[in-house]
Amino acid sequence: MNVEQLNVILDTLPDPTFLVTRQGRYIQAFGGKDSQYYPNAKELIGHNIHNVVESEIANWAIAQIELALETKKLVIVEYELSKSDFNVLSDEGPDTAIWFEGRIQALDFQLNDEDVVLWVASNISNRHELEVKLKNMSDTDQLTGLFNRRKLEHDLELCFESLKRHAIPTSLLMFDVDNLKLMNDTLGHIAGDELIASVAEICLSELRKNDGAYRFGGDEFVIAMPATDSTQALQLAHRIHHRSLQSLSSYRMNELQATLSIGVTSMLASDSSYVDSLKRADQALYKAKHTGKNKIIIK
Repeated sequence: MNVEQLNVILDTLPDPTFLVTRQGRYIQAFGGKDSQYYPNAKELIGHNIHNVVESEIANWAIAQIELALETKKLVIVEYELSKSDFNVLSDEGPDTAIWFEGRIQALDFQLNDEDVVLWVASNISNRHELEVKLKNMSDTDQLTGLFNRRKLEHDLELCFESLKRHAIPTSLLMFDVDNLKLMNDTLGHIAGDELIASVAEICLSELRKNDGAYRFGGDEFVIAMPATDSTQALQLAHRIHHRSLQSLSSYRMNELQATLSIGVTSMLASDSSYVDSLKRADQALYKAKHTGKNKIIIK
């Protein structure tokens, strides 16, 4: 097999494959010719990665190359790129961003007295999209579309770390539906589910971008508000409570109506973990439930 035949074979590779030096210079590119899925990889030949993409991406790529060269082991990474991330490519290739799996392997010889790696960039966009969907499903409550308790515990752990490291407060609302059992017994469980879904809609309509709404279990809900103090949290609690009086008015039996009891608290520096904060919110909710319902208690 001659060199010309070998190049033809390499150019038929389905995924873009590069020879890149330790300093980040593209020596050669093969494969990935389908412009439906990839930009033209050969346009990168002769360029240094620092001139091809912004410095943050370039520095990250150089670090992966260094790791492969120093360890002599296969380095596998996942990353996202689009045409807009490149400074030297033409308009060929897809307009949407692509998720790649990069496989980077050091070669055991030099080219032009330079250390070189082989970088294979496989398009894993479909796989990544499926993984995101599956993760969202595992983090989401099926009835309400809110996050579930598993996701809540994960997020509160991060919030508590932000409090300890950077003194960034997080406030919590915990609330449940008053008289839900009566509604289930008289109107039926389907109506009860509709009621719970209505509460979820109220939550979502009032949230800010960085807030998170969670179904804690049964008819209990939690809203986590990063970078929010108790005063701001109380304002949100009043908005949700006001909306509930309007939106849940059709769920009524005799003199009793479906309403919300709400507990409000904030994470404290003296808390040993987010669990202390969650317990305090639960205590505030308990007090609201047992002192007349349909009210807000801050603790």
